[in-house]
Amino acid sequence: MRPVDLEDRRDLITCGAAAGVAAAFRAPVGGVLFALEEVASWWRSALLWRTFFTTAVVAVTLRAFIQFCSTGTCGMFGEGGLIMYDVSSANVMYSASDILAVLLLGILGGIFGGLYNYGVDKVVRTYSIINERGASFKVLLVMLVSLLTSCCCFGLPWLVTCTACPSNSTESCSADSESDNYKSFQCGSGYYNDLATLLLNTNDDAIRNLFSSSTTKEFHISSLFIYFLAIYFLGIITYGIAIPSGLFIPVILAGAAYGRLVGRLFESISQLDTGLFSLLGAASLLGGTMRMTVSLCIILLELTNDLLLLPLVMLVLLISKTVADNFNKGVYDLIIIIKGLPYMEAHAESYMKHLVAVDVVSGPLVTFSGFEKVRNILYTLRTTGHNGFPVIDHPPLSDSSVLCGLVLRSHLLVLLKAKVFLTDNINSEGETLAKISALDFAKAGSGKGVKLENLDIDDEEMEMYVDLHPITNASPYTVVETMSLAKAAVLFRQLGLRHMCVVPKSQERPPIVGILTRHDLMPEHILGLLPDLNLHK
Repeated sequence: MRPVDLEDRRDLITCGAAAGVAAAFRAPVGGVLFALEEVASWWRSALLWRTFFTTAVVAVTLRAFIQFCSTGTCGMFGEGGLIMYDVSSANVMYSASDILAVLLLGILGGIFGGLYNYGVDKVVRTYSIINERGASFKVLLVMLVSLLTSCCCFGLPWLVTCTACPSNSTESCSADSESDNYKSFQCGSGYYNDLATLLLNTNDDAIRNLFSSSTTKEFHISSLFIYFLAIYFLGIITYGIAIPSGLFIPVILAGAAYGRLVGRLFESISQLDTGLFSLLGAASLLGGTMRMTVSLCIILLELTNDLLLLPLVMLVLLISKTVADNFNKGVYDLIIIIKGLPYMEAHAESYMKHLVAVDVVSGPLVTFSGFEKVRNILYTLRTTGHNGFPVIDHPPLSDSSVLCGLVLRSHLLVLLKAKVFLTDNINSEGETLAKISALDFAKAGSGKGVKLENLDIDDEEMEMYVDLHPITNASPYTVVETMSLAKAAVLFRQLGLRHMCVVPKSQERPPIVGILTRHDLMPEHILGLLPDLNLHK
């Protein structure tokens, strides 16, 4: 099996994200579009085929397991089929008044989505400070959030009154069975608690209840309002704790609640089913928080099996995203910023057109000679955090100083561990290649690579040399120092680079000016170097 290069690793991550969405929501096409819209930095036809093949395998595997578990031996796994929330039985008829209601849902989704992202941003930053204090604080935070969630789920239903069981319902409504869809809670026989039915059911059943066209008035307006507030704020305070909590399902539940609430308010003048209002509400809040359009639209259609609702779903997603973009960024973008990951946008920022590549190069530049002492390499690796180093040949190895290429920190560690050392700085490329192979440089999994502290090198070996030519990338991507920073940023992102060498325009100067990385192209770094720069210019 050949080593997996960086491009293959990125493709595998993209395919994994597509497979996860396809499996979670049983939406194979939506998974492909999610990877295209949100995951991949640069899309190409080969990656499209790979993600489509991955989600197709997921769909076939899911179908096989659902068929196998149809007898009930797998618990709730086989429930729902490939269409989790089928609303195709609802009558999709809408008029001008319904369009106004949809516009209102889109605006509300944008406002609530912007507020949701603001809350998640503040909460995650606070939780990060708490979690850094140790494992005991993480456990304590999880316990507090769990306690608050339990108090809400079991305390809020006491605020509403009991409702008589619907006579036309196909679902059982008795006080004796805990598996019934309608939860009696504190109510007597023949009655149910509508808020408990939403809070104490599984999330899947709660979504089915809200999307259902057969539960027109089973949930009171006051209960829907309380449920929306509870899920909305619990979703905000739950994200960021030390256990997985997710974003999609809480947002769908909260959006479906206020969507159904709007449907109840407009039922006297609207022809649209309240269950479809609930679906449109979920779409609006998803668009307001995630800021995705195409993939969300297809995921919702695959979830609900109602193609007739496509125009309204498209409209509400576009409106909610447009409104929310006026407040802040999407929730995934905010989380990336919080984690300090150097994510580059698909387009160059406008202020980059007024800068050149050399303007954002930060120093000091650390280079190696083609034949470098072991002591110098170890000292550099210990005192810097750089992952790439230019390799320069100096006279007498060449007529003048020449840039040989770029060597990676991980490759240097492999070479040091193998102790491929020389007593003199003479050409011994054949000897180096005989002691190591390409598989030695294959990137290991997280935490499994060669570590600097594990190297065992004695004083005698410190004075020996290492020939860096065999492990140097002799054709690194380079740009002239006077190149527009906007062009350099676009090139950097589209090629999926980690390092870009900046070379001088004049031949009389040293062969390299500096190295650009993703961090050098971040607005925070540029503003630190150029504090008087107007980033909105």
